Amino acid sequence: MTTSQTDTLLAPCSAQKSQLKPTDIFGVNPIVAMPFDDNGAVDIESFKQLVEHLIQTGCHGLTLFGIASEFYKLNQGEKRTLASWFQVITSKSQVFSCVSITEHATELAVQQAREYQQQGFDSLMLLPPFFLSPSNEHIIYHIQRVLSAVDIPVLIQYAPTETGIPITPQEMKAITDNYPNAVFKIECNPPVEYAQQLLSLLPDAVIMNGYAGLYMLDMLEVGGKGVMPGCSFTEIYNAIYQLWLDGEKQQAQALHTLLFRYISKWMTHCEYIIAVEKEILVRRGIIATNYCRKPDYPLSESDYQDIDAFLSEFTYILAQKVE
Repeated sequence: MTTSQTDTLLAPCSAQKSQLKPTDIFGVNPIVAMPFDDNGAVDIESFKQLVEHLIQTGCHGLTLFGIASEFYKLNQGEKRTLASWFQVITSKSQVFSCVSITEHATELAVQQAREYQQQGFDSLMLLPPFFLSPSNEHIIYHIQRVLSAVDIPVLIQYAPTETGIPITPQEMKAITDNYPNAVFKIECNPPVEYAQQLLSLLPDAVIMNGYAGLYMLDMLEVGGKGVMPGCSFTEIYNAIYQLWLDGEKQQAQALHTLLFRYISKWMTHCEYIIAVEKEILVRRGIIATNYCRKPDYPLSESDYQDIDAFLSEFTYILAQKVE
């Protein structure tokens, strides 16, 4: 199905759940990948199947239009269609929904945030502007305008490797003072010291960790609330998180160590892990193709061998059904 066809299939909005509080954001909240067909058109049927699959994994939340969703390769019509289907499907589930605000202009970001809240999403993620290196004053203004435009939780995404924009913990505190709906997605590399400093300034801050969960357990130990990785092997993150919750920390660490061998390599470039995760989703029968819009990251024969080994090593988790 082509994108032009899907524009005529906008799903109706469903009623919003009871309003999510910042403290309701925790656990495993994967970023939904973006399926395309072999011609590069958005594959809506694969997208819907993927979202339904992720809900069935037992994750706690789902986020759309993160970097792993390839938001930067989507047009506005595609994003409207995808957001509509995402809201309809998640509204019928127990997972909380989150959708990312990536507009560079503050006026557009505010408008989009209001529209998404009105549409019924439970929370938002905000990628601060970074193109052409805006001043800290402009970044602060942008974040605060979005925070004040809505009353649902807003995850402020701190990804300095991807954006080139540093924001100190002290600046982050100053930015979010007086905004109780502010929560944080911290994915600097490494994130632990930053999270500790932020929590020393804001002891009640809700902090989620991104960056494929490379530092997932370390972040939980210092007071983080959960992880926002890619979505092709959500079950593994769920298993690690549950072991940690159950106090089985050695088992959690052992499982994370096995996973780390793979994701530490794949996260050396964002387009690399996007391509890997799509290949895994195809092999698991969850989406139809592994197509990535150009420019993309071509996988090597060695990468395919790693994916073979990964799926073999974690079959016992990926094949499990959530009751």
